[in-house]
Amino acid sequence: MTEETKTEETSIEETDDTPFDLRIHVHRLLMDEPFFAALSRRMDKRATKAIPTAGVMVTEQGKLEMVYNPDFFKPLSDESRKDILKHEFYHIVFQHVTGGRFLSFRDMSPNERKIHNIAMDLAINGYLPHLPEMACVPGKGPFAHLRSHQTAEHYLKELRKMQKEGEDGGEGGTPGEGGTPGEGGGGNGKGNPLDGMDSFDDHSGWDEVDEQTKQIAEERVKEFIKDAVDEANSSSRGWGSVPSSCRKEIVAGITRKVDWKKVLRYFVKQSQKANKKSSIRKINKRYPYQHPGKKSSRTAKIAIAIDQSGSVSDQMLASFFNELNSLAKIAEFTVIPFDTRVDPDKNWVWKKGMNRKRERTMCGGTCFDAPTKFVNDIGGFDGLIICTDMEAPKPVRCNVQRLWITDEFSGNRPYFNPKPERMIIIPNDND
Repeated sequence: MTEETKTEETSIEETDDTPFDLRIHVHRLLMDEPFFAALSRRMDKRATKAIPTAGVMVTEQGKLEMVYNPDFFKPLSDESRKDILKHEFYHIVFQHVTGGRFLSFRDMSPNERKIHNIAMDLAINGYLPHLPEMACVPGKGPFAHLRSHQTAEHYLKELRKMQKEGEDGGEGGTPGEGGTPGEGGGGNGKGNPLDGMDSFDDHSGWDEVDEQTKQIAEERVKEFIKDAVDEANSSSRGWGSVPSSCRKEIVAGITRKVDWKKVLRYFVKQSQKANKKSSIRKINKRYPYQHPGKKSSRTAKIAIAIDQSGSVSDQMLASFFNELNSLAKIAEFTVIPFDTRVDPDKNWVWKKGMNRKRERTMCGGTCFDAPTKFVNDIGGFDGLIICTDMEAPKPVRCNVQRLWITDEFSGNRPYFNPKPERMIIIPNDND
């Protein structure tokens, strides 16, 4: 169980006067949903009355959090609560929050933001029959002509078409059930058929975090989804209510070839500590004028141990240095050459923006305990990356997160399995 994993609390009996706490209901609501239950355990949940319904967001630490209004949830049926939970988790699965599969909200006009909100909800809500009446659902109200189970990109095109037809006076200009005529239609049009419509949940804050934090969250989401797929596949209850079409899309997403360069950058960025301080000059978008905004600066102290043993070829060393040159664009790190030992006199700092050529300063055997114990004893590091051919026994536990980098040949024939730690395999053709 990772540090992200949260233990669900057991249910207790509530009275009308008891404050509603969603966390004590989640386990019971998701008993028949192994996939969603696995995602739920990896997300924080926080009650707040600053939003009217519910929402998911990325925190400044790159973690995922679900926020909810207890007054909204308390009178709902269990079926509705369950579908709202799944609605929020689908936003995570389809990467609406991290922006990996859809457009960013940054710099959008209010109308564009609204139709993006609706498009994302339409892509989800066709699977969920017990949502509140205000939810935008394909086949209902102004969306009666839209088919269910399409992508958000598909619905975005349809919504733009509806708006254009409304402005031009076409059939799309007549608002359906749940909609109200707009006042600002162009020409002889009948107004915007989407006036009065929007997502029922809260999508604010999706553009508040910087791109670096979003990338951290995106990689974290991929890991969560892979773990959730493994749990669903091994469960006697299977995937629960997740339709087969969604399962195929989810599995395809986690089996695509991993961009190892992104994983490497993710490791470094995840290791960076955010130094935050309050600023009354920066508006808090989620709680405007209630709390001050935050200014963040990020620092990281990464140790990179480079295997100097005779079994590591000059070509492999050259590959390591090529990628470290690229990595030096985003961080500064301490290089630790090692074979069976670490010589502190040979360590050096690779400053941000510096380029270095391959160099060999040692040439003995291999012992992964040497750099690991050095990092543990020195302290102060946020992460350890070991560049190696993987030809030595598994080392002692590292006090900071540890990542392994090797080439394609060695990665397919490692001396030991580094799991649960991550191993990056650099393709031999450097693609």
